[in-house]
Amino acid sequence: MSEKTGIRAKLHEVIFEADTPTGKFFDITLLALIVLSVIVVLLDSISSIHNRFGSFLLILEWSFTILFSLEYLLRIFTSNKPSKYIFSFYGIIDLLAILPTYLSLILVGSQYLLVIRMLRLLRVFRVLKLTRYVGASKVLAVALRRSRHKIVVFLEVVLTLVVVMGSIMYMIEGPEHGFNSIPHSIYWAIVTLTTVGYGDIAPQTFLGQALASVVMIIGYAIIAVPTGIISVEMAKATQTNTQDCQNCHCDNHDDDAKYCKNCGEEL
Repeated sequence: MSEKTGIRAKLHEVIFEADTPTGKFFDITLLALIVLSVIVVLLDSISSIHNRFGSFLLILEWSFTILFSLEYLLRIFTSNKPSKYIFSFYGIIDLLAILPTYLSLILVGSQYLLVIRMLRLLRVFRVLKLTRYVGASKVLAVALRRSRHKIVVFLEVVLTLVVVMGSIMYMIEGPEHGFNSIPHSIYWAIVTLTTVGYGDIAPQTFLGQALASVVMIIGYAIIAVPTGIISVEMAKATQTNTQDCQNCHCDNHDDDAKYCKNCGEEL
């Protein structure tokens, strides 16, 4: 193995994995920097703070952006197949985390989009694998992935329900009672079914109020459905390790895995 390849392998272990002390330290440092950079953006949006410390906050923001840019380039450099990382979910998030600052040179105000950096915490939460909260984020991701088909069917049922209920309410109440159109009535059905209840429009007739009562009761029953689906899948989910495959960047492996379950590469 050449010296260059050895350096790449070492950097890959530090940057992409959290099973080593250096990898854990890297992730914790990255987590702190992400949180601090988001706080800077939030503070900069406050007029009184921006007017007083705007220049200092701008320097901080560019410092964070340069650090994250270097990290992004290192991730590309240490990947055996850079395109796999660049076009992966986390690769796109990493790129979006640095683009707004550069875009702010052209589009004023676009730097506030930097709050998207919070999405990067989804990756660094894998450091919890090394604590008592073993694999909690991984279990949640697996549960959501396994329950996606059931959730889609559930959403289709809910969508059908609000369209039907909204249309019926439009026929019952009509524009004279604030239900100006079917889409407006569907909005009312969504607000009522989800138990949000803004109260900006409400049925005035007895029949309309009776229908609203039915929608409210159905809403309480519906809220429990996705919770139950995800809870069952979380109970089935198994713990996985944080080993990242250098070939395809898959990190969904069993604790005792020696080879990548996706491409067969040795871990």
